[in-house]
Amino acid sequence: MSDEVALAQNARPGEDTIFGKILRKEIPCNFIYEDDLCVAFDDVNPQAPVHYLVIPRKPIPQLSKAADEDELLLGHLLIVARKIAATRKLDQGFRIVINDGPVGAQSVYHVHIHVLSGRQMRWPPG
Repeated sequence: MSDEVALAQNARPGEDTIFGKILRKEIPCNFIYEDDLCVAFDDVNPQAPVHYLVIPRKPIPQLSKAADEDELLLGHLLIVARKIAATRKLDQGFRIVINDGPVGAQSVYHVHIHVLSGRQMRWPPG
């Protein structure tokens, strides 16, 4: 079992998360993007040469728990992911990953988009 999967098996929704601490500036972080709705930063445990996260300021625990009124926010996260990819010249492509729940290997219960690139991705991913 990978470290990420093991972490996901022990993660619990409803707990304070590392992303909450980053957003409250309790943990230092160099944002590569920031606006009123979200922030983005490089992953501290990259799984590809390019690996960054886009997270909403609103603490949505899981994609499957998002409300219909989160539609614009969730779309905004994807647009931000694309804009950062363009600035990083990821013109050969990238992969977007959103983990959901234990089976989806979600280890932090705050919705976040992984953007991975810089190497050939494999299929199937899991």
